[in-house]
Amino acid sequence: MPVWQPNHFATPFRGCHVNHSKTLQNRKSVALLIETSNAYARGLLDGIIAYQREHDPWSIYVGEQGRGAQPPLWIKNWKGDGIIARIETDAIATVVRRTHLPVVDVSAARLVKNIPWVETDDREIARLAAQHLIERGFEKLAFCGEPQFNWSQWRQQHFTEMATEEGCEFFVFEGKSRFNNGYSWNAERRRLKKWVQNLPKPIGVMACYDFTGQQLLDVCRELEIAVPEQMAVIGVDNDVRLCRLCTPPLSSVIPDTHRTGYQAAQLLDQLMQESGESEECILVPPSGIAERQSSDVYALDDIDIVSALRFIRENACKGISVADVLKAVPLSRRMLEHRFQKLVRRTPHAEIIRIRMERACRLLRETDLSLAEITSRSGFANPDYFSVAFKNYMETTPRNYRKKNRLSRRN
Repeated sequence: MPVWQPNHFATPFRGCHVNHSKTLQNRKSVALLIETSNAYARGLLDGIIAYQREHDPWSIYVGEQGRGAQPPLWIKNWKGDGIIARIETDAIATVVRRTHLPVVDVSAARLVKNIPWVETDDREIARLAAQHLIERGFEKLAFCGEPQFNWSQWRQQHFTEMATEEGCEFFVFEGKSRFNNGYSWNAERRRLKKWVQNLPKPIGVMACYDFTGQQLLDVCRELEIAVPEQMAVIGVDNDVRLCRLCTPPLSSVIPDTHRTGYQAAQLLDQLMQESGESEECILVPPSGIAERQSSDVYALDDIDIVSALRFIRENACKGISVADVLKAVPLSRRMLEHRFQKLVRRTPHAEIIRIRMERACRLLRETDLSLAEITSRSGFANPDYFSVAFKNYMETTPRNYRKKNRLSRRN
């Protein structure tokens, strides 16, 4: 490992294992221009660590920095083999260009063209958030964004498209850039407060990321707007500490930052070995939603259907059938099917299958459990039936789904 020197502020990455069969001279030197100040970026670093533990180690240089910080001083004269960077400022873009090294960008800003790019899939993030709110019966949706960021613009665009397709009434708050001269948080908070106050209720709101979600919840508390009954809020990034500090705790879409970092490291490794160029774009889908109190509500006037939805959500993976749902609500099968279809836009059986499939997909991605164990934990009768149902639902086999979507998460 390189030795830390106070005058260049670069430190070797402790996540890398030393392979004594290789000399330091044979190792590739890689710089990580990634901030260490937020959960998303730290997830990228975890993915890079995982890739390193499975392959030939690099000598890695990383400096402690925040989002939007100036490039570290040591990078200007650094002689290495490749870079993984969150290129979010012109200064970082300039430094990266001047190195003439293989680079993988893990930012949505796209300040340096014609280089490979690995990022979260914002269409899928928006789809999950919209689906989450629509499934809870919200017919009015809103998006609270920060348009200075590409990822916020893309999430707003896709969220708007999905809300429109579902026939939902839609509203948008476009925040002002914190990086503009004259920006005032007090003035911005007044704008946000007025917007929230004027929104029709009940309404489901997607915040472009968790920090904006926290601001929304603070404004709701100040205005005495009941969350989630009058306004349900969902963020993005699943910054666990921030989400739990919110009142009430914030639901959030979970980007697969581990996989994003892993694939960025894999792509850079290929570029350094082949001495080639690439403009490849890899978009990594989110891994799910962390459901917390800020969206734990069904915005439906039909108490019986709300009870049915809660019963299904709590028991779908225990092998229940529609007959069991009928025991939990005072409705005939015909009336349950009719009212459920009208309000939820699918049948009770389809809702049971949807929740089971979500559990199965999560277990395939995140565990080493056998197919038989996943079958049992997802509420299916036997592995053969599960495999057929999974293929019909996901258009691929459980084995292929796991192979495509799962990465090693060993510590």
